[in-house]
Amino acid sequence: MLDQLVQLDKEVFLFLNGLGNPSWDGFWMFATNKLSSIPIYLVLLIIAYRQLGLRKMLMVLGTVAILILVTDQLANFFKYGVQRLRPCYDPEISSIMRLVKSSCGGKFGYFSAHAANSFAIASFFTFLLKPGFKRIGFLLFLWALIVAYSRIYIGVHFPLDVLTGIVIGLGLGWLFTKLYIFALHKYQL
Repeated sequence: MLDQLVQLDKEVFLFLNGLGNPSWDGFWMFATNKLSSIPIYLVLLIIAYRQLGLRKMLMVLGTVAILILVTDQLANFFKYGVQRLRPCYDPEISSIMRLVKSSCGGKFGYFSAHAANSFAIASFFTFLLKPGFKRIGFLLFLWALIVAYSRIYIGVHFPLDVLTGIVIGLGLGWLFTKLYIFALHKYQL
């Protein structure tokens, strides 16, 4: 059963990765670059400042920093614990896939930290924002989905790596929203 799932994951990867086109490579490389999200995160901090004030915005900033740290460390734990090869290191498919990046990254790729981080941030801020700003949540999840898919497009993650990252990101975003709200009430901020 697991072997069939892994084989299906490889087939879906080859299909999705094979949809790539050199004229779109620049866009997907931009989307996968961590620095491309900085303007989005700055806008989120401005919105948090306007809605919550300076002290709570600083607490949001600290919470997000810890959220990213936890997500990254959990991804590293799984990458080295599971030791699933990235597509570009998988001898079965590495010669027939598109690798858009100049390098593949680390040898192991389960699960995608990019997908987890982008969905963690999207869910945290969507749960946190006041109802009038929920439309921003749609845009955040759209951006997170673009970032997640970019990992398949450029050839560094299988679809199950990305899907697992999405689920973990959603869960951690929800959990850290609850922790943030708990801390607000506990310390009466």
